[in-house]
Amino acid sequence: MNPVGTLETAKAANPLIQLHTFGQSIWLDYIRRDLMKSGELQRLITEDGLCGMTSNPAIFEKSIAGGQYQDFLDSLAGRSDLDAKGRYELLAIRDIQDAADVLAPVYKNTKKRDGYVSLEVSPYLAHDTNGTLDEARRLWKSVARENLMIKVPGTAEGIPAFRQLISEGINVNVTLLFAQPVYGEVASAFIDGVEKFAASGGDVSKLASVASFFISRIDVLVDSLVNDKLAKETDASRKAKLQGILGKVAIANGKLTYEAYERIFSSPRWKALAAKGAQTQRVLWASTSTKNPAYRDVVYIEELIGPDTVNTVPPATLDAFRDHGKSRQSLTEKLDAARKTMADLASVGIVMKNVTDKLTADGVKLFADAFDTLLVVVEQNTKPTTAPKINAQTASLPADLDGAVKKNLSDWRATGKVRRLWQGDASLWTGEDETKWLGWLGVAEDQLAHVSELNAFADEVKSGGFSDVLLLGMGGSSLCPEVLALTYSQTPGFPRLHILDSTDPAQIRSVEQKVNLAKTLFIVSSKSGSTLEPNIYKQYFFERVQQAIGPDKAGSRFIAITDPGSKMQLVAERNSFRNIFYGLPTIGGRYSALSNFGMIPAAAMGLDTQKFLQRTKEMVDACKPSTPVEKNPGVMLGLILGSAARLRRDKITLITSPGIADVGAWLEQLIAESTGKLGKGIIPVDRETLGAPDVYGNDRIFAYLSLEGASDAAQDTKVGVLEKAGQPVIRINLADIYSLGQEFFRWEIATAVAGSILGINAFNQPDVEASKIVTKQLTSEYESTGALPAEKPIVEEAGVKFFTDEKNAAELAKAAAAAAGSSSGDALKDYLRAHLSRLGENDYFALLAYIEMNAEHESLLQTLRMLVRDRKRVATCLGFGPRFLHSTGQAYKGGPNSGVFLQITCDDAQDLQVPGQKYTFGVVKAAQARGDFQVLADRKRRALRVHLGSDVKAGLTKLTELIKQTL
Repeated sequence: MNPVGTLETAKAANPLIQLHTFGQSIWLDYIRRDLMKSGELQRLITEDGLCGMTSNPAIFEKSIAGGQYQDFLDSLAGRSDLDAKGRYELLAIRDIQDAADVLAPVYKNTKKRDGYVSLEVSPYLAHDTNGTLDEARRLWKSVARENLMIKVPGTAEGIPAFRQLISEGINVNVTLLFAQPVYGEVASAFIDGVEKFAASGGDVSKLASVASFFISRIDVLVDSLVNDKLAKETDASRKAKLQGILGKVAIANGKLTYEAYERIFSSPRWKALAAKGAQTQRVLWASTSTKNPAYRDVVYIEELIGPDTVNTVPPATLDAFRDHGKSRQSLTEKLDAARKTMADLASVGIVMKNVTDKLTADGVKLFADAFDTLLVVVEQNTKPTTAPKINAQTASLPADLDGAVKKNLSDWRATGKVRRLWQGDASLWTGEDETKWLGWLGVAEDQLAHVSELNAFADEVKSGGFSDVLLLGMGGSSLCPEVLALTYSQTPGFPRLHILDSTDPAQIRSVEQKVNLAKTLFIVSSKSGSTLEPNIYKQYFFERVQQAIGPDKAGSRFIAITDPGSKMQLVAERNSFRNIFYGLPTIGGRYSALSNFGMIPAAAMGLDTQKFLQRTKEMVDACKPSTPVEKNPGVMLGLILGSAARLRRDKITLITSPGIADVGAWLEQLIAESTGKLGKGIIPVDRETLGAPDVYGNDRIFAYLSLEGASDAAQDTKVGVLEKAGQPVIRINLADIYSLGQEFFRWEIATAVAGSILGINAFNQPDVEASKIVTKQLTSEYESTGALPAEKPIVEEAGVKFFTDEKNAAELAKAAAAAAGSSSGDALKDYLRAHLSRLGENDYFALLAYIEMNAEHESLLQTLRMLVRDRKRVATCLGFGPRFLHSTGQAYKGGPNSGVFLQITCDDAQDLQVPGQKYTFGVVKAAQARGDFQVLADRKRRALRVHLGSDVKAGLTKLTELIKQTL
């Protein structure tokens, strides 16, 4: 048949029409847009007695590649909500609906026996019962035609879905059947479903199903096995038996399956349903085009004709049978010969179950591969709108990681996971409350729509006579503003932005000394409004401002950023704050950079927020479902991160150009707090000086964010050396600093995708909350008793004290005692040596420093971490407390138990009182450190706390020297 041209039908008796006299319906295994548009489908129905149609991805792929759907795909180019699968479904549904409408008279005239069109669920759901059910129901509802059949594979997982769909009154074509026993399971499942549907009050006369039994593929495989044996066989009688099998097994298998059909559907159980109007599930012969040119081209029609059957054929086979096909009731002929053929097959050592199992597995793969090709063709034939201008991203990956990424890429494309992410499908993660936390997906566009409000606030700040803006916050409320403050130079006419995110008294005093209290605008930033630190910062600075300018004016120097209805909103209203800006309850702190938590501080410092957000929107558009998965920057980055973590490359070393160096701190929180839970996660490594390839193991990936025109040449060289050494390297090149917002969004998408691959909830932080609870218990005890609980060091020498829990103390004491036998007897060294000796392959070392964050302290700590990195060949992390508690602290406690932790605390030379409380900031910091350590111990982490005196610099110098000696 030529599906485009005019069909030449014989005026004499048509063999296709004659099939009806034997009770067989002929269906067309083909669909194409012009079949319906040209009237050819109607002609096939009228002249050839065509009674139905089947479709599959390979058929649609050929039609799309042939340009049949270009106009339709072009019309969807602006639909950023659609991925390739979504586009395919729209065009497939349109064709299926049109074909069903043309076949509707057949459906009516045959009293619902014929006139059906089949539409297949995604082949990637072949082993997913629930996924099959969900998609089948959705397609049934979308097509909305009674004469539709949903195609479901006859796999172990597909059969339960089929049974349930039938019980819901959904017509099903069960496909990919090869084995007689499996056919029996399908027929039984059909009867189960019909009984359940009848029991629920359903009209069983409206229910239809076919069991698609594949034919020619059986002969292709069996013949190849027989020919292999013939090539080696020398016995004449066995050769004759083998030759007698060639080309006969598929038909024999089909005939015996039909015999089972007759038996099953003549049982008393079925007759009870038939009395209610139920129609049998007919056997449909599929794959009936002849593959072997030595066989008659219509043999798989001629030899399988019988009552209550369907044969679905491709156009060429339809033409061939019309031309020279011969009809007879062949299906019930020579059943003994069929049984002998199957017995002979077994006698020559060919196991039919092995044959049918392989064909089923191959069939699933072939359909999945065809679906992959289909989606690629859809993407290639969809003309994009103007390509977004985004920061370039490339990746150099070792073979194992590249293979894993490609596998996950295929899965995300075939199952429409990018579209599902944008639709808020919680099943991508754990199916818990993830849907509630996806407001960040649309916040950039929402901010652009209301950018006039940001501009108005910027004008207000500029004209307000402020010299400084001091943001008081923690974690997600402070890290993005810190990145902006350290990346962008001060805008003329605007105040300088400062950040406070520490309870260290020295750091609070240092920040206070940088600002003019009388001319500072304070931003109290707290999503929940109940976070300890922003509240006590507010208490402290509100009192200080009252002292500076008077109680009546103090409120006018404060604004709040918080969620609606929070405790902070009540505080702000009670204290007559200048303004309250609201966050979205659907956005968690670490995903809030583009919300008011990031953009209000940005406006206050004079950043051109409109330009910033417009540039960001380019990345938002590039990450939407309309972008092919392999070109989607955020998704591809996430696929790499998640795939790497599953291959135990679960540390990501962040490398940044000097001009954007602080973005690493923001990425630390996003990645660690999102992924580090349930013993899984990705450990971010920020500000670790690059070394030679030999200091790294196979547990890392490297992400290099370079700034166009401002990169570090030495850094570039070292990254190139790592690439050549085979380390996985992701390169992202920022066009300029105004494209920084693109990275916020790219990495948010990537982190969500990586979380999905890891199978965790990327939006909660259970272990951060655990530390907060312990801290609150300790501060409450201080309020009631005037002291924190007493503690005893395990070692104390020269003003340095070591603390740990009982389990760690026992392990360290044992190791230190062994070390003492071969050392100078210095207990500090012995315990440090014992602690660091616990570092093994794929572990990481983390310094948790509850001291003032300043350049001098950081330099000493960097020296210390490099000593450990270079000697132990492990990843190293450095965090200042308590700010890391709201960041990497989640991964340290909830992620892989591969960390060895050295917590550093100190005596505060000068403390600061928290107004309205008994406790001081120093007490709060001490409680936070103890709470942090207790949760680490509860999680069975390898941890040791070093307590320095009040001279922190001297203490760090001594600690560095001790570690140098122990290593």
